Amino acid sequence: MSQSCIHRTTCRLCRSRNLELVLSLTPTPPANAFITAADLDKNEERFPLDVFFCRDCGHVQLLDVVDPSILFKNYVYVSGTSPVFVNHFKNYAAEMIQKFKLGKEAFVVEIGSNDGTLLRFFKEAGMGVLGIDPAQAIAYSATQNGIETLAAFFTSKLAETIKAQDGKADLIVANNVFAHADDLHDIVKGIRALLKPHGVFVFEVSYLVDVYEKTLFDTIYHEHVCYHSVKPLRDFFKTNGLELIATQSVDTHGGSLRAMAQLAGGPHREEPSVTEFIKREETLGLDKAATFQGLSAKISKLRDELHALLKKLKSEGKRIAAFGAPAKATTLMLHFGIGPEFVDFIVDDSPLKQGLYSPAFHIPVVPSAEIYARKPDYLVILAWNFAEPIMAKHAKFRQGGGHFIIPVPTVQVV
Repeated sequence: MSQSCIHRTTCRLCRSRNLELVLSLTPTPPANAFITAADLDKNEERFPLDVFFCRDCGHVQLLDVVDPSILFKNYVYVSGTSPVFVNHFKNYAAEMIQKFKLGKEAFVVEIGSNDGTLLRFFKEAGMGVLGIDPAQAIAYSATQNGIETLAAFFTSKLAETIKAQDGKADLIVANNVFAHADDLHDIVKGIRALLKPHGVFVFEVSYLVDVYEKTLFDTIYHEHVCYHSVKPLRDFFKTNGLELIATQSVDTHGGSLRAMAQLAGGPHREEPSVTEFIKREETLGLDKAATFQGLSAKISKLRDELHALLKKLKSEGKRIAAFGAPAKATTLMLHFGIGPEFVDFIVDDSPLKQGLYSPAFHIPVVPSAEIYARKPDYLVILAWNFAEPIMAKHAKFRQGGGHFIIPVPTVQVV
């Protein structure tokens, strides 16, 4: 194993060694490691994408951990470029303010705050806010834009520093980061230290139920070391001085879990949603290794279907491009073998990705104006969770005779 990647031998939640390999995807470079023209000849290291099931607590996870500084220090994803996410965060902040009766004196801390999109809504409601994010350029930019952000990884040590300087938090939020960290025990230790006695920790993560039911295998990449379900999380919090009090389904990233926790013995009662979610997971068999081995066959069927379609279109002389360069596109393109022989270029609205090349296959990433300049016949929507707004925004492409291909959860031509 390289120095950039370690292989752990214990479950991230319960520390058991009773682990079983249930799904192997094609090894890839880090999913967001888009490269410059100057680096096209350099060797890109690929890391295993093997998914393991803990036979003791039921947690599903990657055991190969890529050095977080490689993954996150020069991060190129920002929430603010997506109107869908801006709206999601606006509603999210309003819900939390109402549910937990947060007043102007409240202090809100966000772990993995990215460009400060969510925190801005709390700040506009008059609250004190602090962001923590290891992506240095993004953290600096957020601070310049009025959302104080520490360029760091959240640890229990950092939590003590924040507590000494700013006091304890009424609300700690972490969106799509509680699945990204290898040492969840230390993060929870930090959360425990930083929360006020009545405080609440709220986080959103991709939900294992959705990954399984909708075959969202492309949400499996090195940044996501955990694929969370409620039962293992409830047990994990219990052993770490927290209590899970509520769960919700949210539709971001093809299906996510929003979970809320408090300090053990806190003021909130566990809502019925926690037990309801666990029952559904058990009905689906997510507490059994064999369930995930069956997922492999579903993924292969999807790959064969998409491959056959693209091959047919190419044999008819059709030109194909792709829309969206999210991290999940790396897993999908490599596991399905969709490279430059199929796709001429990738369109993405983020200026941070334009002018770069995709990991491994080196397909150029360009602005959306190129759709109309180069006129492909088909656009594969790699950012399939935004298929509807993308197709609505580019209705002109369809009116001009173009077609969209949605690859996941089922292959569709629109």
